[in-house]
Amino acid sequence: MQDEQINQNLMPVSGQYIQLPIDVNTTQKNEDVVSRENYGDEFKIHILEQYKLYVEMADRVSSRRVQMASFYTSILSALLALLSITSNKDLFQGPQSFVLLTIAMLGLCLCFVWAANINSYKQLNSLKFKVIHEMETYLPFPCYDREWEILKEDKNRRRYLRLSAVEQYVPFILSVPYSCLLIYSLIRLLNL
Repeated sequence: MQDEQINQNLMPVSGQYIQLPIDVNTTQKNEDVVSRENYGDEFKIHILEQYKLYVEMADRVSSRRVQMASFYTSILSALLALLSITSNKDLFQGPQSFVLLTIAMLGLCLCFVWAANINSYKQLNSLKFKVIHEMETYLPFPCYDREWEILKEDKNRRRYLRLSAVEQYVPFILSVPYSCLLIYSLIRLLNL
């Protein structure tokens, strides 16, 4: 929080921070006017470049989010494949219930971590687009803001489900077989 207050009057431009003569206690509207007036002739060019970079960063976050989902899906599928190998009694000569319990707990933990990662990426994307919307106030056309307006105005559309809302169900759906496996392995251990 202190870093935000200290750096509020710094504006990043081309990898460097430029000191803006802004009083931290002024209102947002006054800060905008003062920063444009005191920044100089390059304000519009720099804000456009900064906007382009920021939109690209938001896109990269979304790409990492897709890669993360692919990673967890692969790992959880591999665990289920490992389960089929361990269920073959000829290949495995140990206490099978402990292996099943371990796989179930590992799968459930991965599902939980995946759900937490989805929530984290959701928060990060929300903040990034909030900043993008603020930056668009300096640009001739607020394309992302307009996109949301059109989506909200469309009366014939089906109910819009955000990707993060749908995406949050996947780890819970994949946790079902692991939950069943956990219950099954616990019953087998208690019956030993």
